[in-house]
Amino acid sequence: MSFSLQILGTASAMPISDRNPSAQALNVSGRLFLIDCGEGTQQRMRQMHLSFLRVEAIFISHIHGDHIFGLFGVLSTMSMYNRTQPLHVFGPEALRSIIRFYLSYFADGSNYEIIFHEVKVRSLTVIWESKNVKVSAFPLDHKIECYGYRFDEVLSKRSLEKRRAVSYAYCSDTQPFPELVDYVRGSTVLYHETTYTKQLSDKASKYFHSSTQDAARLALEAGVEKLLIGHYSSRERNSQVFEAECREIFPNTIAVNDCDVIEIE
Repeated sequence: MSFSLQILGTASAMPISDRNPSAQALNVSGRLFLIDCGEGTQQRMRQMHLSFLRVEAIFISHIHGDHIFGLFGVLSTMSMYNRTQPLHVFGPEALRSIIRFYLSYFADGSNYEIIFHEVKVRSLTVIWESKNVKVSAFPLDHKIECYGYRFDEVLSKRSLEKRRAVSYAYCSDTQPFPELVDYVRGSTVLYHETTYTKQLSDKASKYFHSSTQDAARLALEAGVEKLLIGHYSSRERNSQVFEAECREIFPNTIAVNDCDVIEIE
């Protein structure tokens, strides 16, 4: 089985009626991982019929609200479902105190353990290997400490004779920088934020974000097969505008929308 990516949110910081902030769910042969956890994540999980009990790990890119405001709700609902299996949470050191706050005020009666893994890397580094997937983290260039994540499928020799292993790289908020090409090189699918259209590329640089052209150039240089884009500015409500600009440089681009499902194979 290949990877299946479910898009739970595609907005940036400003709230929009038909877009949730950043959140994704990656299914790896029945194993479920959440990537970022913006506000409304748990409602979107219910809408897309995702099990709170099957989530093995949550990977948080950075401590900005549009990427973590939904975390407490997800953790609380897991408890109400009487979850007992441990949950692994990966993220920057600042996330540790946030989880402690949750445990102090909102985890009374919870029956599952939250195991926090601090992410502190300076280059592409393996942070978790488990069964059929290897997860690596890499630094991004944002206003605060921020990381991207790469998921590489691990197959047995027998399975590799039948099909290739796939990979998925997730680039949260970042401005372009040279080393990023190597971190995502050769990914089957790359997700990259495109907060701004090319007409607003000056704002992208000012606020440590990326434009459509930034993401498309990275995908082209890194030799990825498919580019997914999201984290759209509220200034532009039509995601096809972002997609069209990326396709000028990298034709195999998809502007994802909330509730999309992308098969990675």
